[in-house]
Amino acid sequence: MRKAVPLLVPLLLALSATTALSEPRFVFSCAAGNDIYRVVSKAFPASRRFDTPSAACEYAPRGAAVFLFADGYPDRGVPFERGLLDAIRAKSLHVYIEYPSSLPGATLGKPRDATLERGVITGNEFGKSLPPLSLLYLHGCRFVPAVAERPYIALARVAGFDRAVFGLEGTESHPVLFGTADGPALVATTRLSGCIRSRFAPSDHWQAIWTWILRELQPGECIPPLKWEPSVGPSFSRDEPLPADAEQRVLRRGLDWFSRARLLVHPGWADIYDNEAGKWSDRVGPMPGSGRPSGDGSLGVLEGFSSRVNRDGTQQVRWWRRHDCNAEVAGAMALAGKALDGESYTRIAGNICDWLIGVSVMSGGERADPGHPAYGLFGWNDVARYWEDMDGYGVYYGDDNARSMLGLIAAGASLDTDRWNDALVKCLLANLRTAGTLGFRRDRIDERPLEEKGWRAYFDEKTVSYSPHFQAYLWACWLWAYERTGYTLFRDRAENAIRMTMAAYPTEWHWTNGIQQERARMLLPLAWLVRVDDTPEHRKWLRFMAGELLAFQDGCGAIREEIGGGAGRYGPPKSNAEYGVTEAPLIQENGDPLSDMLYTTNFAFLGLHEAAAATGDPYYRDAGDRLAGFLCRIQVRSDDHPELDGAWFRAFDHKRWEHWASNSDAGWGVWSTETGWTQGWITSVLALRVMNTSLWEASSGIRLENTLEEHRKVMLPE
Repeated sequence: MRKAVPLLVPLLLALSATTALSEPRFVFSCAAGNDIYRVVSKAFPASRRFDTPSAACEYAPRGAAVFLFADGYPDRGVPFERGLLDAIRAKSLHVYIEYPSSLPGATLGKPRDATLERGVITGNEFGKSLPPLSLLYLHGCRFVPAVAERPYIALARVAGFDRAVFGLEGTESHPVLFGTADGPALVATTRLSGCIRSRFAPSDHWQAIWTWILRELQPGECIPPLKWEPSVGPSFSRDEPLPADAEQRVLRRGLDWFSRARLLVHPGWADIYDNEAGKWSDRVGPMPGSGRPSGDGSLGVLEGFSSRVNRDGTQQVRWWRRHDCNAEVAGAMALAGKALDGESYTRIAGNICDWLIGVSVMSGGERADPGHPAYGLFGWNDVARYWEDMDGYGVYYGDDNARSMLGLIAAGASLDTDRWNDALVKCLLANLRTAGTLGFRRDRIDERPLEEKGWRAYFDEKTVSYSPHFQAYLWACWLWAYERTGYTLFRDRAENAIRMTMAAYPTEWHWTNGIQQERARMLLPLAWLVRVDDTPEHRKWLRFMAGELLAFQDGCGAIREEIGGGAGRYGPPKSNAEYGVTEAPLIQENGDPLSDMLYTTNFAFLGLHEAAAATGDPYYRDAGDRLAGFLCRIQVRSDDHPELDGAWFRAFDHKRWEHWASNSDAGWGVWSTETGWTQGWITSVLALRVMNTSLWEASSGIRLENTLEEHRKVMLPE
C-alpha cells in the first residue's frame, strides 16, 4: 500500500534560479495553516506571511504578489481596509483577495451558502486542460454575491459529468473568480485557499487554477505547476503494484471502517438516533463525535455517509437503520471473521442479527403475526412516519428483503448457527406468496394495500417487471432455497421469470439508474440457476449477460456505467433545472468514465465470483480478478479523516483516477457510502476470495426442509 503522504506536502519541484530572489515574490495575509500558503511556501521558501492585510501590503516589495486570504471564513470576510488601495498603486502590487467584506467601487450582497451549485469555467484563461464549461466542486461554499462582467469561474446549478452540457442556460449564475481594473488584480467571492482541507474537486483542476493565479500575479516568472496530495483519495495509483496480501489488508481495513466511522450504534449515544435525528432533513446530520465510542452491533448499524462534504472535509451521516444494510453488514462481518480469524467481527455479526431478528420492529409487530398478510416480511427501516403517515417498517421492497436474506445466509453459515433460520424461511415464503404466478413481484408493496387486498391477491396476479434491480436477487434466494428444501415452487417461479426477462432483453427492460446495474444484478440468479439446473441454455444465458456487462470493463478492472435505451426510471438531467432533483445516474451520457460502487460494481463483483465458482470458467474468474484489483486500489485512503479511511465511495472516475462524477443523485451522490449495499458486498466477496470459496458453497450446510414445511402449511396452504 502506498505510504501516507502528509496533507499539503507538494511534490518536490525543480525550481529555476529565478526562484531564489533577494526579495520575496509572494506575500500572504493568512493563518499559518492555510492550505495554499503551506503549498506555496514549501515550493517558494522566500515567501512571507503576515497576520493582517495592511502588514502584508506594507512589507511587500514593489511588484510583489500579495494574497489576502479569508481567515474568518465563513463568518467574516476580508475587509479592503483604508489605505490598501494607495499601497497597491504606489508599489504596483498584484493582489488576490478572497471573500471580501468590502471592495472599492463594487456592491457586494449578503453572504449565502451554495447548495446544488458547482463551479463552472467560463473563459479560456486556464488553458486546454480546463476549457470553458469545465466543472468544479467547492464543498461547503459560502459566497458573496457580486457583479462581474466576465468572470473566470462562475457558480451555478448545472447538469453534466465534467462539463456543463447545457451551458449556463436557464440557471442563476454568480461570479467566483474575476479580475478588476482598479484595486485587487483578482477577486474570489468565496474562500478558494482552503481547497485542500475542504476537498475541492477535481484536484488536478484546482492545482491548475492555483498555478494560473500565481502566474497571473507574477507574469513572466518561472512558476512550475503546483502539486499536492488530496486529503482523501484512492489507496493506490492505477499502475502501482499491489502487495501479495492486498486483499486481506483491504478486507480488514474495510471491516474496521465501521468502528472508525462510529456507524455501529452505541448505547451511550443511541438517544441521538431516537430523539435528535428525526429533526434533520431526511435524517442526515453530523456523525457521532470523535470522543464517542463505537457500538458492538447490539443496536444495529447506521446507513452510511451522505455525499455532502462539509467545509472542514467531514461528511454528514445518514441516521437510518435499514434491515437490508444491517443484515448485509452482519453477513460481511461473519464471513470476514471466518476468513481472518477475527473474533470481534463474528461477535458483531451475531449481535446485529440477534438485534435485527429478535428486537427490531422491522422484524416484529405485524410481521411477527401469523394472521397478518405481512407475516414474515422484513420492513424497510425502523422509523415511524418517515413520510406523511407511512411507517418505514411498513414498506416492503423485494430486493431489500432478498439482500437481507443473503446477509442472514452468510452470517448463519459462517457462525455455524441455525438461530435465524426460522426468520429466513418465513421471509422466503412471505416474498414468494406476494409474488405473482409468473415469478415477478411488484417492485414495492406497502402495508396498507397489502392489508386491504390480502397476500393471495398478489400471489394470483400476473405481475411482470423486467427490472432486475428490483427482482433478480429474490430469484437467487428462491433458487438457493429450492436447493436446500426441494420445494419446486421456488425453482419454477424463479426459472420462469428469468426466462421471460432474458427474452425481453434489452428493449423491454426497465432500468433504474442505468442499464449496467440491471446486467450486474442478473449474474447471481443466472449463476445459481446453473447450480440447480446445469444446462447449455442456462450457461449460455449467464455467459451472454456477463459479456454484455464486461464489454465495458476497462483495462484497470473498472466497469463503466451505461445509460440504457427505452424505459428508464431515473435518467440523467435533461436541463440544468433538473440537476439534483431526483435519484439519477452519476453520468450524463454514455462514455463518461465512471464506475458505480452502489448500484453496479459491488453486485457485479458478487455475480462474477459466484459465476466462476458455478461454472469453473476462467472467463468469469479473470474478470473478477481484474475487478478485485481495481477495488483494492480505489479503497478510500485518508490520514486526516480516519472515519472515511477504508470505505468505498459510490463513484470513481477511472480515467482521472479520482472520486468524481456528477452529483446529480438527490440522495446518494459521488462521496456517499452505504454500509450494506456497497461496503457489505465488497468485503463479503473479498472474504470469500480469501477463503477460496463461494457463498453457495459456504452455505451448503444450511438445511431448511423441516422448517420450511412447518411454515408452508400456515403461509402457503395447498
